[in-house]
Amino acid sequence: MSPSDATGEDAGANPVTPAPLAAMPRPRRDARDGAAEPETQTASPRPGRDARDGAAELETQTASPRPPRRDARDARKASDPRPGLSGMDDKDLEKWFAAEGQPAYRARQVREAIWKVNAKDAEEILTLPAPLRAKVDEAFRVDTIIEDEVKVADNGMTEKTLHLLYDGSLIESVLMHYPARGFGGQGRPLHRERHTLCISSQAGCAVGCPFCATGELGFGRDLETAEIVDQVRHAARRLAKTGRNLTNIVFMGMGEPLLNLNRVLEAVEILADPRKFGLGARHVVISTSGVVPGIRRLTALGPQFTLAISLHAARDPLRDVLVPLNRRWPVAEVVAAARDHARVTGRRVSYEYVMISGVNDAEVDADALAKLLRGDLAHVNLIPMNPVAHTPWVASSPERVAEFAARVRHGGIGVTIRSNRGQDAGAACGQLAADKAGEPPAPAVAKRRNEIVRQSEIALQGNRSAESLPAGLAGFVGTMKPR
Repeated sequence: MSPSDATGEDAGANPVTPAPLAAMPRPRRDARDGAAEPETQTASPRPGRDARDGAAELETQTASPRPPRRDARDARKASDPRPGLSGMDDKDLEKWFAAEGQPAYRARQVREAIWKVNAKDAEEILTLPAPLRAKVDEAFRVDTIIEDEVKVADNGMTEKTLHLLYDGSLIESVLMHYPARGFGGQGRPLHRERHTLCISSQAGCAVGCPFCATGELGFGRDLETAEIVDQVRHAARRLAKTGRNLTNIVFMGMGEPLLNLNRVLEAVEILADPRKFGLGARHVVISTSGVVPGIRRLTALGPQFTLAISLHAARDPLRDVLVPLNRRWPVAEVVAAARDHARVTGRRVSYEYVMISGVNDAEVDADALAKLLRGDLAHVNLIPMNPVAHTPWVASSPERVAEFAARVRHGGIGVTIRSNRGQDAGAACGQLAADKAGEPPAPAVAKRRNEIVRQSEIALQGNRSAESLPAGLAGFVGTMKPR
């Protein structure tokens, strides 16, 4: 998902140091390599948890003191076996301290250092004696992100960050600032100041949407819980320098959150814990391209965060192309699951719709969208597509977007037209990581574009895709036939 207003209101002992971000090659692997057991690809399972659970300003920041520099290729081959402290269960941490002959309150001291002090390394856990800090540093990572590259855009209103992890994986987050607006009586704002962070749940993505830069990178691995929440800690650290706080978190960055659902739920629980980050569930948005079993699981849990569906088309033939996961769970199944979620939780579902000129912006698409969602507790966000190198498409014109929105509203559905953020900082999701990979060979780009055109032409004729699920994606959703 690209950064836009859609992400705001709605809603072990020897770490390996990769080369600087500017020199880091793309950590790409064949998606098939990890398809069979995606949950086992985390860099290091956490103690007590089953590893199977399911024109821009440039700034480089080092998250923690780094050991001697090694070749970047070594970094990609090895990961740091120490678990991340921010994702640790409190009881597991207490057990570790007990084994070291330490009282249980040491775990509380570490927790407060991580979440209240936002320590960058073990040396900043000043409530522990120095020898114990050294032991903590040997056993755990205080920070799972070793380097940030921050691009600032929109006159400082958007900060897009490329995070380097210990195994060389690259992930992205986007911090968006929204000033208070709509002042009413006594000068009080009708809409408060907001600072929204869009975070990643996977390195790469297996879904393979053709308008998405992350999808073109392919799937790398699931993120650990600590790697998810450390994106939040890094953004909070930057905001704290100016006396500001994060107000909203959205899982709309790299990856499909519901294909790493166990760790996403752990991250949400940590972020909501008042002893830790303390952000209420109503300020969290979890997005999905349509993993129906995951939506059903969220509904059964009954949390109060906002569910967002990356819809992008209301007709199956077209959505088969735009969101390949639709070949497994067609749009009607996705919306039915989302409808049940809204009924059980009482929370409005947000539907994200990227506007692509001549592809999904016709009157018939608007009518199909209105018909699909009529009577539901739902809201549609229209987002002009960000340019992506491998795709022949462009964004719908502002006039076309406005006409589309009016037609959907006439059908009884609430609509908001969102403006893209970070256009001068690689706005498309996965664009910074893709830029580090370098331009793909021209013949490969041409072949990819021709294939997208071919598939979309078939879809626009009303024919369902005969293509199977991408290999990596099939490993996630099972061996059942797409339909």
